[in-house]
Amino acid sequence: MTIPRFRPALAALALLAAVVLPAPPASAAGASYVALGDSYSSGTGTRAYLADGTACQRSVYAYPSLIASARGYALNLRACSGATISDVAATQLGALTPTTAYVSLSVGGNDAAFVSVLTECAKPAWMSNCTAAVDRAQAIITDQLPGRLASLYGQIRARAPRAAVTIAGYPRIFNGEDCNAATWFSPAEESRLNAMADLLNRTTAAAAATAGFAFRDPAPAFTGHAVCDDVEWLNGLSSPISDSYHPNRTGHASGYAPLMGAALTGASVAVTRETLQSAEAAAPALTEQQAAYSATDRRIRPEEFVLPDLKSRSARAAAARAGVDLADPASIARADRAAEAAQAAQARER
Repeated sequence: MTIPRFRPALAALALLAAVVLPAPPASAAGASYVALGDSYSSGTGTRAYLADGTACQRSVYAYPSLIASARGYALNLRACSGATISDVAATQLGALTPTTAYVSLSVGGNDAAFVSVLTECAKPAWMSNCTAAVDRAQAIITDQLPGRLASLYGQIRARAPRAAVTIAGYPRIFNGEDCNAATWFSPAEESRLNAMADLLNRTTAAAAATAGFAFRDPAPAFTGHAVCDDVEWLNGLSSPISDSYHPNRTGHASGYAPLMGAALTGASVAVTRETLQSAEAAAPALTEQQAAYSATDRRIRPEEFVLPDLKSRSARAAAARAGVDLADPASIARADRAAEAAQAAQARER
């Protein structure tokens, strides 16, 4: 493992310089756009959030804000970090009306407790069980999500009968390498976590198709831009830690915005410096707009990735059981590989 790499945001945004902004059609000016969902739509990971009195981590650098700024839409950014399917239904659907023209949504990862799974898998295998955590999450995705999504999608269509609705999937976070010194993701564990994202996308895509909604899988666009790739569109272990394992500003601008914008509007949506400036200028109005929902939104509590703590009482107890010398990195690593292999073997036998 190597030391965590925290790249300057300016270097990431340099990728945007050559993109050309198409003029928004006059007929679309001011069209109502409601962005629903969780942290992958609110903008968690972009490191700049609206001071709207909530923990939703809404950002003008999130793809809904960028699409609205590029196309001249009237945005209601209801997406909130930590939101589950039931949270979207209870706190966000009130923004939809019969005049809503566009709706985007990402949801389902929190229902499967994806952040908790990441937290478990980041620990050395001798003090955790990544395989069991992934298995539990996959069971929720397979057995429970189809019904929950069908109900939510039906409510969206009932409230916004004429809207173009596009559902966003989740990217594969890992590339098979763990370049962060404070986490213990093995290549096999990263593969299982990516497969979990694929399962979530397949399940969501099927529900969207049944509802007559568009679905866009970001995995192809993010290929080559995972955590620890040379040009990351996804944060690895970050400061603040809540930004970990979420798309960064370039991930939203170069990954999600073109993908979702074209699906929503039927036309190319590009992001330039002018788009970013327009999005930034909209921050005061968006803040005031979302502050009106703050009492409701404060009920949603984001799940945060928790850094492995090898000094905790539970870690010391697990180390004693596994014969690990916590003062010796080589001992920690050897035991991690052995325990991970044993857990994988047990999973194959089931």
